[in-house]
Order: sequence, then structure tokens, then C-alpha cells
Amino acid sequence: MKVLIADAIAEEGVARLRQCASVEVKTGLSPAELCREVQLYDALVVRSQTKVTAEVIEHGRNLKVIGRAGVGVDNIDVEAATRCGVVVVNAPSGNTVSAAEHTMALMLALARNVPEADAEMKKGAWPRARLMGLELRNKTLGVVGLGNIGSQVALRAQAFEMRTVAYDPYVPADYARTFKVTLVSLQELLAQSDFITLHIPLSQATKNLIGPAELELVKPTARIINCARGGVVDEEAVAAALHDGTLGGAAFDVFSAEPPTDSPLLSAPRCVLTPHLGASTVEAQTNVAVDVADQIISVLQGRMAKYAVNAPHASAELIPYMEMSTTVGSFASQLMDGQIRKVNVCYAGELQQMDCEPLKAGVISGILAPATQERVNIVNAQLVARQRGLRIAEEASPECGNYGNLLTVTLETDKGTTTVSGTVRDGITRIIRINDFWMDISLTERHFLICDHTDGPGLVGAIGTVLGQASINISSMHLSRLAPRGKALFVMALDEPLGEAQRNVILAIPNIHTAKTVSLQA
Repeated sequence: MKVLIADAIAEEGVARLRQCASVEVKTGLSPAELCREVQLYDALVVRSQTKVTAEVIEHGRNLKVIGRAGVGVDNIDVEAATRCGVVVVNAPSGNTVSAAEHTMALMLALARNVPEADAEMKKGAWPRARLMGLELRNKTLGVVGLGNIGSQVALRAQAFEMRTVAYDPYVPADYARTFKVTLVSLQELLAQSDFITLHIPLSQATKNLIGPAELELVKPTARIINCARGGVVDEEAVAAALHDGTLGGAAFDVFSAEPPTDSPLLSAPRCVLTPHLGASTVEAQTNVAVDVADQIISVLQGRMAKYAVNAPHASAELIPYMEMSTTVGSFASQLMDGQIRKVNVCYAGELQQMDCEPLKAGVISGILAPATQERVNIVNAQLVARQRGLRIAEEASPECGNYGNLLTVTLETDKGTTTVSGTVRDGITRIIRINDFWMDISLTERHFLICDHTDGPGLVGAIGTVLGQASINISSMHLSRLAPRGKALFVMALDEPLGEAQRNVILAIPNIHTAKTVSLQA
């Protein structure tokens, strides 16, 4: 077997590969050179510099695996790799400790004014009286996202005798208690915390999760740290709050645009900035190199990789059901309230005759998409669920009513249960049940408004007026009721996403009990 290493990785990873394969290290290749070289190799290793495009993958006629020595795979065309039957692996846990420790470094730098003190000293000043700091002990740390890194930050903060709270609706309370963390709502976390640290992926749901409205809830002495992803915190809003004194401090290691040449944080007071150093330790680079090397060896030897990014090629028969399973999981997670405790998946009709492991992976992927950067597939679904303490129960049933196939996902939380059922008809996913209500929604649109209400005249018109004033077009509407003028549910498919302000106006309409939005990936 032959392995091409196109970006520099730690020597420990190279040595591991050389135990089982012929290895060539050729860095700095142009796209044309890479296309020529890759034809000779069974495996390709990159970091973030080399772009593994569809053209590169198609030239790699012998390629069996592409390894990314790091977390993100934005520089790899995963869809093209999947089409060509090439496994893509990464190393999502190799930099966990480094990122957690960097978060603590920024927290301490904020608490004790370290960067400003250093800069003043080097100018010949002695600003001891002016740079009064504070202790971490007895302060409250709010962790947004209790995944691999967030949980490790919480443990380290407890060593400083900090109280730790967290917001993460995708982990059970029992799991949080193993880290001595109390789960709270995002609003409670913002109001209680002296330090706020984020450890979540960037997605449509998390973009500018901390913005002007959220900053109004924090203490004026609070400090915010972002070592997660640029864009989950509104940089302009934070800079404005630092300038007007309504925020005690901020530290950023990641930015919406990198390098952040135009970021308002560059000129903001009480702001510590580092150039995306979360994974920049000798140990982290060794860990990710060894992790990805071990997985490449596994694939070349015909075994499963621990962190495969793309699932093995699905049969044409299974692909529509895979898409449906992810969609039903996503739909249910966006409708649920509270802290998740358990997931139940029921396969009915012709689905019970199929290999349902890929479908379970699709459900888990849909549920956890807002909470993790990892791509969940048949290879790692159980691992990802286990890492977050998520309990998955499965059952099969021959009964599926008038449908040839039926997938039902029930999410149990501390505030109740949410049930969503889906089916595939004519190759299109359709949602046919939401809790107690049956309907038939063709998922050809991306944005939805779902309202529990008491049936009666005038509601649709009132909602239509709000949407019309916001220039949001309704593409279709579905209504289900348990009895005339009784409990009812309607779903509106929208051409544009509904804003929070419009949702609150709709929620205030008499006899509207809930107004929730669901957005599906394109």
C-alpha cells in the first residue's frame, strides 16, 4: 500500500504509517501536481492547506481513504469522495485538551489583565494599581455546548473552585452530572454567569447565538470567551458592548473572517485576541497525526475507521430512506422542548425488512446536527451518541397504517415527549405525523411554521397578515384537528425563514399556544 502525505504532519504519525505502508511526503504541491501524483497512491493525508477537490479525487483511481489530520474537513470534497467510494477520516478528539487549556488560558488572561500588563511593562510603565484583577474562585462559569471540549473546560474550571452551569439541550441531565455541571436554559446561563465560554459548531441555528438581545441579559462585569467557531458570537455586538461598558471583557481565538483584518474586536477595549491557536500545541498535532494514521491503516487493512466522516456507499434502494431518517430526526429535535433524555426509533412496514443501522445513524445525525461538528454515519453513530450520554431505543413493527414504510422518532425530554413520523412516497420525504396530529406534508420546502392552537375562525388570516407584513410568502398550509374548535395543529411551509420578532407576534395571537420554526438543510 502507498500513502501520500501532502501537508506536514507530526513525525509520529508518519512513523506509524511507515510500519504498514510505503510513505511519501510531498508538501506544497500545486493542484495540477497533486492530480498527477495522487494516481499512484492508496491513501492521501492532508491538514488544512491542501484542497482535495473532486478533480483530485477522480484522478486518485487507487484511492481508498483520505485522512485529515485535524477536525474540520472543509478542504475535502466529501460528496465526491463518497461517490467514488473513498472513505474520509478525521481526528475530532485529538485537540480536545489543547482547546480546553487554551480556553482556560484566555479566561485567566481576562481575569488578571495579562496581555495589557505585558504590553505596558514593555513600554516602561508600571501599571500595578490600575490593573486590578479578580479570582476565578467562587465565580460562575457558563458553558455553552457540553461536548468533548466543553465538558473538559468544566472539569478544569472546577479545579479553580468555579461553579459550572451549562446550556446544551442535546445531552441528558445524568450525563451533565457526571461532570458536576448543572444544566440551565441559555437565558439563565447568560444571567448567572461571570464567565461565558462557547463550544458549539457554526450552523444556521447557532450563527450569532450570542447577539445584542443576549448581551442585554449578561452582567456588565461578565466576560465572554469564544474558542469554538467564528460566527457563533456577534463580533460587532460584543465590540459595542465593550466600548459602552456593558460587558466586562471578551477573548476570541476564532473569527467570522480569518485573518480578522476588519473585525471591530481589533480596536475594542478589554479584549484579548489570539490567531486560532486552540489546537496549536505539539501534543495536539501529535495526537491528530497518530489518530488519522491509525484510521488510515484500519481502512487499508479492510477494517472500519473510528472517525469515518462519510458513510460507506449506500445502495440506491436505501438512499431515499437515509434522507428521510435525517429529516425526521432534525424535524423532531427542532420541535422538542427541554433537556433530552431518550430517543426511540420505530421502523414499520418495509423498513423492518432493511438494514436499519444506517437509518438510526441518520436519525442521530439529524438530532445532533446543531450540537456537534462531527458528521454522524453508520460507522460512528453509536460512538457519538455514547459520548453525549444519549440513550437510543429501537423497535420494529409490521403495522404502518396506509403507508408502505413509516419511520417514527420520539424524543423524551424533561418537559414531555415529541413524536414525528415520516414516510417516503414517490421518492419524496413526507411528514405524516406530529405528536397527536396526522397530516401529509411534502418536504419540498425548507422553512416551516408549526403552531399548536385552539381551532376557530380568523387565526389563519391573523398569521397571514403578520407574514405578509414581513414579506414572507406561504407556499402551502396543512391543518389537523382533534375536534371542531378543539385542539389543532397547522403547519405552514414558507419561502423565507421566519424571524424571531415575527414569531413572537404570532405567539401573542389569542388561541395560539405554541409557535415553532423548523429549517431543513438544502
